[in-house]
Amino acid sequence: MWSRIAGWFDLIPAPFDGIVRPLAAQMAHDAPIWRDLVARETLVESDLVRLSSPWHTDADLGRPIEVITDISKSRRLGFREYKPTDDAFFDLFSRLRAERLIP
Repeated sequence: MWSRIAGWFDLIPAPFDGIVRPLAAQMAHDAPIWRDLVARETLVESDLVRLSSPWHTDADLGRPIEVITDISKSRRLGFREYKPTDDAFFDLFSRLRAERLIP
């Protein structure tokens, strides 16, 4: 899935080398870079903190293991609606792009 998401942005994902690199630390000094990108791409929000929560991403995705989940029990209990995860991301990214929040 990560390669499909990276591909949506025309990026190549870096392989996981076994070292956890918290996003909060990686983004700690990115506010000036974001402001430059906002100006160049005529985006509407120059405050990176209002758009991102790297600590939350770290909590969700910063595990040094693969996580596989199964929603079969939920479906048996009547939760039948399903949207593939990458489609959910692509819909969100498309909306954010249309609203000029991301390039």
